[in-house]
Amino acid sequence: MSQIPEKKIMAEPKGFCSTGRRRNSRANSRNIRPPACSLPPEITSGQAPPGKRAVLCCVSYKNQKFELKGTSHDLKNMMDLLVGQFDFPRSSILVLAEKEPYKPPTRANMEAAFQWLTRGIQAGDSLVFYFSGHGLRQRGLHGDEVDGFDESICPVDFETNGVILDNYINKTLVEPMIEDVKLHAIIDSCHSGTVLDLPYVHNMNTGEWDANHISSNHFKGTRGGKVISISACEDYQLAADTSGFSPTKEMSGAMTWTFVKAVRNNRNITYQGILDDMHASLKQDDKVGCVGAGLRRVFQRKILQDPLLSSSHVFNTDTKFVL
Repeated sequence: MSQIPEKKIMAEPKGFCSTGRRRNSRANSRNIRPPACSLPPEITSGQAPPGKRAVLCCVSYKNQKFELKGTSHDLKNMMDLLVGQFDFPRSSILVLAEKEPYKPPTRANMEAAFQWLTRGIQAGDSLVFYFSGHGLRQRGLHGDEVDGFDESICPVDFETNGVILDNYINKTLVEPMIEDVKLHAIIDSCHSGTVLDLPYVHNMNTGEWDANHISSNHFKGTRGGKVISISACEDYQLAADTSGFSPTKEMSGAMTWTFVKAVRNNRNITYQGILDDMHASLKQDDKVGCVGAGLRRVFQRKILQDPLLSSSHVFNTDTKFVL
């Protein structure tokens, strides 16, 4: 990538610094029921088309103080990748975004989209769930987390209707996967490493798989299908929304941009190859300006995030990546 003047590069984390907001979100995730969803009846009650289908959820939090500028570009990049490279029919891709003609990514709509994605799955189906937006972590509520924390993703209305916890995501997206069905989750948000609560996490240092469950009583696997997640960062890290990779200074998720670049540049790339390529891009020496969420000042720092691979099954990461 060509050198870009530092003062023209902006980045901001897809998370929050306000502990007060975290406490509110935690309460919301427990006690507040989401409103009725605004998705069309064919989405809420109909069966999704067989074969390849995807849910793309891109949240900008428009006109809110923690607005993200890059999710619209993330949506375009992921849509182009799925349709152009992996032959997903546009009619089998459900998009939630804060612009026409899409329905908004409210909590109710996101939960309805989860149901749509998994309803009536058949052997041979290939599913994708993509999220670009804010993420949070909080002290675990159920005693089932190795690190003691629950991770979550934030719908556009999370401050009033709550976040979507990893336990719910696991129950609705992971557990229903039957034999010979494959789900890929691509999550571009802060604290997203184990947001699907998958039982195995790939260790980049050793090349081995580490257990992500406390005991057999907390094994959160599938009904025989395979679920693989590529997340923007470790659970304790922040993910950047940045203009540092764009020659036109357009904001986008650092994880989404590096993931799409890796897959586009090598049609035969493996899972390990994706991780290596993303790490190389993210660890470049260029410094970027970071606008910290909730902060009034701009300071210089590098993008500090390590993409994480997790899975419902142990597998050889030198396997070719196919959606």
